[in-house]
Amino acid sequence: MSQLRYTDYTSLLREQLEGRVQKISINAGFTCPNRDGKLGYGGCTYCNNQSFNPDYCQPKKSVTEQLEEGIRFFRTKHEEQKYIAYFQAYTNTYASLDTLLKLYEEALQYPDVVGIAVGTRPDCINDELLDYFEELSRSRYVIVEYGVESTRNETLEFIHRGHTFEQAEEAIRTTAQRNIITAAHMIIGLPHETHETWMEHAIKLSQLPLSVLKLHQLQIIRGTAMAKQFEQHPEWFHLTTLENYIDVVIDFIELLSPTIAMERFASQSPHNLLIAPDWGTKNHEFVVKLQKRMEERDTYQGKKWKSNCSALSR
Repeated sequence: MSQLRYTDYTSLLREQLEGRVQKISINAGFTCPNRDGKLGYGGCTYCNNQSFNPDYCQPKKSVTEQLEEGIRFFRTKHEEQKYIAYFQAYTNTYASLDTLLKLYEEALQYPDVVGIAVGTRPDCINDELLDYFEELSRSRYVIVEYGVESTRNETLEFIHRGHTFEQAEEAIRTTAQRNIITAAHMIIGLPHETHETWMEHAIKLSQLPLSVLKLHQLQIIRGTAMAKQFEQHPEWFHLTTLENYIDVVIDFIELLSPTIAMERFASQSPHNLLIAPDWGTKNHEFVVKLQKRMEERDTYQGKKWKSNCSALSR
């Protein structure tokens, strides 16, 4: 294991699968109940999928074609490695069971693909699909990633998320009970939230049977409802410097259970789509700065977690 001061998902994955592993993003052409009218139209206020989809991720291409292009790119860097097909864009459990299984199985048949990662919403999972994931996880790597984004229902309503934190709790517990690796995505910096709110997120998430967590800073992306809000009401937002955000992340993971592996701390959207904050820092550069700052503060993931557990049990 690495000597990092937090539980590192990449290291755990490499150990579990006995070698280097790379996720290959896939856009399988799904939509979202927050876009097609079931819950609403227009999606979440911050959402523009173009901000995180690689160029090869085009729904007009088959799953196989996207895997082929993605693997070709990464193989030039690392010849010997395994791959996880990451169904990333929109809600990747939002279709009929037959449609979903056909797409998942197409990915699993591709050479050197050892498993799947499925990004979805807490309100778009069901027992039939969990039955499939549970059975599949006995022979392949399976991780279900839930977009939680906030533990505060007022925030979820404000960003038009369309589900509650209680729904996220239920989905996470139900999935983890089946021994399926379960992950959550969280955004730090959503409107009307404060440092105290973000620390509450860490405490609440630590009480759930999560295996993996992805954090990223709020980014204001062109073409979103939030971009208009930011222009009209900048006082609603707490965008910060890179250095301040690093300290927020450290405060957060000090409160976080060390059993939860960190897959990501920040992200960087394409420059042509990003309004703010524009740090110009790649993920690996962020990790270096984070580790250095944790050393300066002589801290580590879970440093304050035990004391919080004691306080909660009283």
